[in-house]
This record gives sequence, structure tokens and C-alpha cells, in this order.
Amino acid sequence: MENNKQKVTVPVMASLMAEGKKPDFLWWVGSAGAFDDRYKKVSQAFAKILTYLDINYAILGTEESSSGDVARRAGNEMLFQMQALTNIELLKAYEIKKIITCDPHVYNTFKHEYPDFGAEFEVIHHSQFLLDLINKGKLIPGKLFSGKTITYHDPCYLGRINDIYDEPRKVISSTGGKLIEMVRNRSFALCCGAGGGQMFKEAEKGDKEVFIERIEDVLSVNPDIIATACPYCMVMMTDGLKYKNKEENKQVKDLAELIAESLEL
Repeated sequence: MENNKQKVTVPVMASLMAEGKKPDFLWWVGSAGAFDDRYKKVSQAFAKILTYLDINYAILGTEESSSGDVARRAGNEMLFQMQALTNIELLKAYEIKKIITCDPHVYNTFKHEYPDFGAEFEVIHHSQFLLDLINKGKLIPGKLFSGKTITYHDPCYLGRINDIYDEPRKVISSTGGKLIEMVRNRSFALCCGAGGGQMFKEAEKGDKEVFIERIEDVLSVNPDIIATACPYCMVMMTDGLKYKNKEENKQVKDLAELIAESLEL
């Protein structure tokens, strides 16, 4: 396959608008995508895909703030509403109509909670976005992962809450990998243990942590790769492998990384 590696310059909304240009999509990077060292790699992979496909998009850059999801889950409703109203005002000022995000928590908050505060935009999770491009023939992944077994961990905020089960699996299969399911999958999948603000809480002494039980589900099917589509799940799956001393022979990858690597970006 031809090597498509290239330097990626991510367009910023304010600069684009100053030039009289308007993007088709705003990519909401999210706190994890901007600050977490591991999930930054997912952001880089997704940026490479968008550039490779010549998608007309932009990010907010330093104007982007927290969606407020964690604040609401942790019980700080006032902070959530302040974040929501501030973000909605900014998005309306830029006349944003379509938002892509790699974070199911942002997706859920924007889709189901922001409309209560006057939001009027469509939000698309990157699993939906990638599959739509694949179905239209605009994205043709390479078969880099042929011969590899891949299990998919369903993020709660993508699966049970928003009924997005098939899209991520079809994206995974498009890369040539053999998808193997854990016993607990789809609506019966076990949470990674980090959503709903739980990421920032200490486990009760003596309790078996959720991420340990979930990584045991993963290891029971012995995959080469654990795929997911959520920054929190990425952290917990990675930590689980470390806890079980399996990080050297198992990999955790986001859907964007699987696609970018399949294209050799």
C-alpha cells in the first residue's frame, strides 16, 4: 500500500471564519482528546483521517471548554448549566450545525441534554461518521488487521444509553480483523467503571474494582486487540491490562486508530 503519511494542520474555527470560510463540521475534541497523553494519540489519528479524506472541518482550539458532563454526573448542576449555556452561546455565534466527537459522554450530553438549554445542532459520534463514509465508498480501509482477533468493549454512553452497537463493530470489521465477542456484550456489556464521574472516585476498600472484572471478560476470549470508542474506556482497559501484566502482548485501540493504521496514515 502506498504510504500516505503527511503533516496534518488542524484548522481552527476562529481563523477559518476570519478568512471567510465556513466548515461543514465542528470536531469537538473533548478534554481527554486534548489533555490525556494516551487519548491525544486518538485525536491525532482522527485528525489524520479527516485530512486524508479532505473533510471540511474545524476545531474550537482554545475556545473549547468542558461539556459539563462530569459536573452534572457528580452532582454540580449549577456548573453544568453554566458550561452548557456558555458552550451553546459560542456554537450559535459560529452557526454550528453539525458536531463530530470521539467521546460518547460529550455525544450523549450534546444530543440529549443541551437541547433543554436551546441547542440546535446535530451531533455525530465518530463511529457513525466513519461507518457512513465507509458505506458511501469515500473511506476504504486497508486490511492491515487481517489475521488479528479483535474484541470490542461497548461504552455505556454509546451502547446502552444511545443504542449504538452495530456501527463500531462494522468499522472494526472493515479493517480485516476478526471480531470476537465477549460473553457480556452489547446491552449486557459490563461498564468499564469510569463513567458517570466514577473515574475520579476511589474504590471502596476490599471491593473488586469494575475495570478488573471487565478486563477478565476481555482476557477470557484472548484477543490480540481490545477496541473501544471512548476515552474513559481506553484508560480503564489499558489499566486493566497493566493490572493483569498483559500490556506487552495485548493492545487497546480506538476505532480511529484502527482506521488510521489500516490506511498507513
